[in-house]
Amino acid sequence: MNEREWPEEGELVVCTVADVKDFAAFVTLDEYNERRGLIPISEIARGWIKYIRDFVREGQKVVCKVLNVDPDRGHIDLSLKDVNEHQRREKIHEWKNEQKAVKWIGFASEASGADRKIIEEAIFREYGQLYPAFEDIVTTGGEAADKLNLDETIKNALITVANENVKVSRVTITGHLILTSARADGVNVIRRALRSAQPKVENVDIDLIYVGAPKYRIKVTAPDYKEAEKAIEKAASAAVGVVERAGGSGKFIRKQKAG
Repeated sequence: MNEREWPEEGELVVCTVADVKDFAAFVTLDEYNERRGLIPISEIARGWIKYIRDFVREGQKVVCKVLNVDPDRGHIDLSLKDVNEHQRREKIHEWKNEQKAVKWIGFASEASGADRKIIEEAIFREYGQLYPAFEDIVTTGGEAADKLNLDETIKNALITVANENVKVSRVTITGHLILTSARADGVNVIRRALRSAQPKVENVDIDLIYVGAPKYRIKVTAPDYKEAEKAIEKAASAAVGVVERAGGSGKFIRKQKAG
């Protein structure tokens, strides 16, 4: 589903092939109340097409790019060839998540006794889509539900549904800290540096593993790579800073992404 009645030019949409002719494929747009769209044969695939049915068939789910929308004529022109495999996978993944979220809205509506349209409108107003709201609620420990300005009963229902259904993926990245100090109390300097390399960062876990002097492995686990990179740079910078201010030397060596 979508809060807008018509797609926008350039948007990627999930479609179901309804009818295949020699010159075009007619589809319905799954996210726009089954509105009809047309994929001309020239937009089916790159290169010469001998048999259009070698590329599309009735009942098939496809991801298309919107070329033109004419609400007055009820006409939507689409392209299949302008969508690459990565875009297709990402869009299908997003669409499936939205399908789940539609179901979860129903659970929250039933649990709270509220009209589902009230919940949907509040989420669309804040996020533009349904699924990101549930994901945000989980990653913020429920705080994101406050942004929706809904009754407490509805908010609690959303938090419960989100926690029961959303599985937030986490990523892990690693690196090595090389820390040395020639001072008499060098051991204490290194200890202070390692403590400073474990700042409190919300939703992020930072672990330090002794590899063998002067090397220490730093592992950061976070909701996404952006947060992980930010946290590992902050931790490494803090540790190196402590050692260098004490007259020693420090270096951070980033390892390849993992997890």
